[in-house]
Amino acid sequence: MFSPAHYEQPYLDLLRRVWETGNERHDRTGVGTRSLFGATMRFSLADNAVPLLTTKRIAWKTAAREMLWFLTGSTNIRPLVADKVHIWTDWPLDRYRRATGEEIDRDTFEARILTDDAFAEEWGDLGPVYGKQWVDWPRYEAADVPGLYRRGTGHNQIAALVDSLRTNPASRRHIFTGWNVDELDRMALPPCHMTYQFHVSEGKLSGMLWQRSCDLGLGFAFNVFSASLLIAMLAQQCDLEPGELIWSGGDVHVYMNHAHLVEEQLARTPEGAPKLSLLRRPATIFDYGIDDIAVTDYAPQAHIAAPVAV
Repeated sequence: MFSPAHYEQPYLDLLRRVWETGNERHDRTGVGTRSLFGATMRFSLADNAVPLLTTKRIAWKTAAREMLWFLTGSTNIRPLVADKVHIWTDWPLDRYRRATGEEIDRDTFEARILTDDAFAEEWGDLGPVYGKQWVDWPRYEAADVPGLYRRGTGHNQIAALVDSLRTNPASRRHIFTGWNVDELDRMALPPCHMTYQFHVSEGKLSGMLWQRSCDLGLGFAFNVFSASLLIAMLAQQCDLEPGELIWSGGDVHVYMNHAHLVEEQLARTPEGAPKLSLLRRPATIFDYGIDDIAVTDYAPQAHIAAPVAV
C-alpha cells in the first residue's frame, strides 16, 4: 500500500543536498556556508495542518511571539525581551560591544534593556526592520514649498492586504514586502523572508513566501511556522480556510559550524502531524495575542543546539 512521504521529508532532502553538494562560500559573518541557489517546497495547511519540524523541537511560541511583534510595527527588542524572546538580541548586543568595547554578556545587556528606558531606546533599536515596513512603509507628500516633500502617514501594507483579500479576492496583487531599498543600510539585518504573496481559490487562502536568504539549519523552521500562522490569521480575518504554503528560497545555505546539527537531524525519522488552531477571532489582525494560538499533537524529538551567525 502506498504511503505518502511525511511533509518534513522534502526539507530533510534539501538539507542533505545543500550539505553534500552545496558550493562552499565565504559570507559576511566569517563563518562560511555551503549554499545552493533556488529551492521550492509546498506544505498543505488543510485541516489545521502546520509544517512544524518534528526531527527536532521548535520553539513555536517564540516564532509566534516574533510574528505578533512584527505586526505591531515595533523595531525595538524590548517587547521581545520582556516576553523572554532572545532571537534578535545578538545584533544590538554586537553593535553595543563594538561601539563601547565592553564585553557585556547577553543577560546583563537584556536586563539593562528592560530597566533603563534611555539605554533601551539607544541600544535596543534594530532600525526599520520587518514590522516597520509591513505596517508603516514610508510615504511622502508634497510640502508647501515647491519641489520639497515631507513624511506623511505611513502605508500599512498588512491592513491594505486584509482589505484587498476581503473586497477583491481574485486580485493578483495580494503582496507585501519588507525590502525597502532606501532603508536597507539602516536595518540591523535586511529582511531574509522578504516578500509574501497570497491567492484565494474556492474559499481557501494560500500564501507564497520568497526568501532571499535562508539559514536552513536554524531559520527555516521559524520561517515556515510563522508564514503558516500568518496565513491562518489572514484566513480567519477574511472568512477563508487555510490552503497551502509555498516556500521559495534564493540563497539556501547551511553554516559550516552546523555540521553536528545536520548529521544528527538527518539521522532522525520525521513523524507526527501537529495542528495549529486559533482560539479566538479578534476584531483585527493586529489584535491577536499568544494565548489565541494553540498547537496540538506536537511531539518532536529533542532540541539540537547550534550557534547563530551574526
